[in-house]
Amino acid sequence: MNEIIVQPGTNLPADTANGLRAAYGTNMPILDSRKLLAFVTLVRTESFTLAAQELHVTQSAVSHSIKSLEDDLQVRLVDRRGRKIRLTPPGRQLHSHAQRILADMQEARDDLAHFVQ
Repeated sequence: MNEIIVQPGTNLPADTANGLRAAYGTNMPILDSRKLLAFVTLVRTESFTLAAQELHVTQSAVSHSIKSLEDDLQVRLVDRRGRKIRLTPPGRQLHSHAQRILADMQEARDDLAHFVQ
């Protein structure tokens, strides 16, 4: 199977996204790198407020990203306890994947940097 790399933040046309889903045998939406970044940052900072500050977005934007990611995956990723968060078992599993995905995306960008003129 050919590997397809999509630049972070790229919005795929519906036919391309549908083709990728078909190729990889899933009806679930492809994970959005911005949502994964918000999730990983939230886990690291343990705070919606601190994650928002670090990402230079509003707290509402971080909250929306996490809720949207949960909706996409159809699982609860974090338990919200006032100002604290706690990962659920699916959240712990996704966190491991998300860290690798984001690291791989950065590595791909770094590997291609010498082509930039």
